[in-house]
Amino acid sequence: MLKRLQARLSSFLPGGLKLWVTFLTLGFVGWALAGHAKGLSELSISTRGWWWLVTGLGLSWLSLVVNALAWKVLVAWLGHGSGPVPLVPLYLSSNLLKYLPGGVWHFLRRVRALGPSIGTGPALVSVLLEPMLMAVAAVLWIPLGGWQNGLVLLAPLPALLLLPRWREPLLCRLERSRLKQLNQAEPALEALPPPEQLGSGRRGYPWAPLGAELLFIASRFSGFWCCIQVFDLGTVLPAGRWMAAFSLAWAAGLVVPAAPGGLGLFEAVLLLRLGTSVPEAGLLAVALSYRLVVTLADVLAAAGARADRLLAESISKRSSSGSPSVAP
Repeated sequence: MLKRLQARLSSFLPGGLKLWVTFLTLGFVGWALAGHAKGLSELSISTRGWWWLVTGLGLSWLSLVVNALAWKVLVAWLGHGSGPVPLVPLYLSSNLLKYLPGGVWHFLRRVRALGPSIGTGPALVSVLLEPMLMAVAAVLWIPLGGWQNGLVLLAPLPALLLLPRWREPLLCRLERSRLKQLNQAEPALEALPPPEQLGSGRRGYPWAPLGAELLFIASRFSGFWCCIQVFDLGTVLPAGRWMAAFSLAWAAGLVVPAAPGGLGLFEAVLLLRLGTSVPEAGLLAVALSYRLVVTLADVLAAAGARADRLLAESISKRSSSGSPSVAP
């Protein structure tokens, strides 16, 4: 139903729904920046604030490692070994590709790497089920913010999508549509298995992967909390309210079609959610500093994974070339 609605809206909007959502959210953030330019210019970062930013960068990098481990837990729950593919370095090295236009290149990299060992279908399921788990995990943190005009009652509902009754048909549809999209970028990808073999092949609830993603969202928020401390806004609202607003904005940036990485949408939802409770200039500064921190963390994680692979290859070459030959 949602797919059909999105297709209809895209047919009426030149450039597609994703482009218009991006323009609207970035326009809203730009309007907010222009309206609070004076307030932003008056903000300054103390020495203590810079240390908070560095700490936020480290915690954001750590959250990516937790995210990679959560994906590894998911692949294991699906009943597939990774074979010779190291999942954590693969995840970290490919995560930066999500910022490229199209938003599918990080998926393509993982499917292409995992496909030969576990099959294209299972590899595709692992990268499609992961964002579903992340979105559900993020929404499950919303009740920490209290009643919120009844929003707390809606928070558990997305978790129902992970029940086999609804999860498997949704995964089958996502597999078909996403493979068509990936084949445009990589025609050499294998075809999907027969319809009766689509889906995860599991009948239980993914408790372990969901628990790992809950931990990931908490670690992601820790980097955001550091950005809050940079501008001394931690006491303006209880930590639970900050967590609830962050989780809602993060889930919206993941689910709603918009710019790669949720750019603009995360900031817009955060402003709409907290703009009446937090000074908007400070809130904008927090959102912008967090965007900078998490982007740098993505770059550092990808660079670290790449450097680790090159170092391992270099050591392997040296050990093989330096092994003594046996004299006759």
